[in-house]
Amino acid sequence: MHLEYLFYILLFIVALLYSSVGHGGASGYLALMAFFSFAPETMRPTALLLNIFVSFTAFIQYYRSGHFRWQLFWPFALASIPAAFIGGLIVVDAKLYKTILGVLLLFPVVRLGGLKFNEDKNKKEQVLLASLIIGGLIGLLSGVIGIGGGIILSPVILLLHWANMKQTAAVSALFILVNSLAGLAGLFTKGFDFRPEMVWMIVVAFIGGLAGSYLGAMKFDGGLLKKVLAVVLLMASVKLLFA
Repeated sequence: MHLEYLFYILLFIVALLYSSVGHGGASGYLALMAFFSFAPETMRPTALLLNIFVSFTAFIQYYRSGHFRWQLFWPFALASIPAAFIGGLIVVDAKLYKTILGVLLLFPVVRLGGLKFNEDKNKKEQVLLASLIIGGLIGLLSGVIGIGGGIILSPVILLLHWANMKQTAAVSALFILVNSLAGLAGLFTKGFDFRPEMVWMIVVAFIGGLAGSYLGAMKFDGGLLKKVLAVVLLMASVKLLFA
């Protein structure tokens, strides 16, 4: 019972910290579920469900703060939505699933661990074809693994200098939302069990997401907490890759 309480406390913290940077938190939820020995067939739909609620709250807060750019968002989404649906139809071997997830967890480790992007550098024009290719690849991976793809999209946008941090967070939040919906739709066609405990997980993650997205859209940094989360994710990555 004490472990169950610990799980929900950690779930709240993960949702808060991820939503503060415009992410739905699926990679964090998956890492948490891996620590608590959830089965892969339960991890994917649960992470996508939590993603939907948390990324929605994050998007609303960033949108209301005026950071969202439709022109930046739509090329990624156009390719990623159908790709995420197809990814949701794909069932991979449990060992391969854990290996891919372990590698993907390294993205938020770098992001939350304090990687700095030079926002003073001149912004560059977004390239449509590149955006479509990037969106499609991330969307497919999102559906297969059960993430929204924001942990991959965010650093790509920032490294290409197509937007600043707040604009990237706003676009990533909606990108995660539509990919999670598409991936879950793909899963629905295959069928999965909706477990009663998922309701409590959604409630806890939603509250954490509300708090985090509000703070993130303002001036919340939470540097130390994010570094702690990065260490936890790194441990989960090592466990998944080498256990």
